[in-house]
Amino acid sequence: MLVLIHLVLTFGMLSLLAVGGGTAVLHEMQEVLEQNYKISSDTFVHVYSVGQLAPGPNMTMVLIFGFKIAGFVGAALVGLAFFLPSSFLCFWVGRIWAKIGDTPWRRAVQNALEPISIGLMCSGVYAVARAAIEGPLTIALAVTSFVIIMFTRVNPVYVILGVGGIGAGLNYWLSVAH
Repeated sequence: MLVLIHLVLTFGMLSLLAVGGGTAVLHEMQEVLEQNYKISSDTFVHVYSVGQLAPGPNMTMVLIFGFKIAGFVGAALVGLAFFLPSSFLCFWVGRIWAKIGDTPWRRAVQNALEPISIGLMCSGVYAVARAAIEGPLTIALAVTSFVIIMFTRVNPVYVILGVGGIGAGLNYWLSVAH
């Protein structure tokens, strides 16, 4: 029972801290899952990757963590804890936001939140990269993915699948060659 309470409190807090989207709390989520639930960096990256490829919001990956920790009840509670608080907050703030219109106060808050959101998202990207990049092969794959996504109009899903396939093939070839 304490595990379920801890999951709800943890993912509820992460929900409210996810300024700019779920990517903003990836670093903190990874640390909490590693320290409290012994979810390895590799597992975190794998679940994150599945979340990126799955249809719908990419943060539905939290359901997988809830399931791994406490079964179906854990998945349901983590889902509610992660999505409801931020949804209510967005609804409430959105109503106020519409009422205050284009005031200097609103512009000041927006200008303050933009760098905070970008910094939190960069922290999330760093957390995933730190866990996923392990050597020259993964560095080359990450740089290749970045270049393709930044300078072409190729759908990122195809880039992830293609580079992932190439990485799996190269990894297999390197393991057989040695």
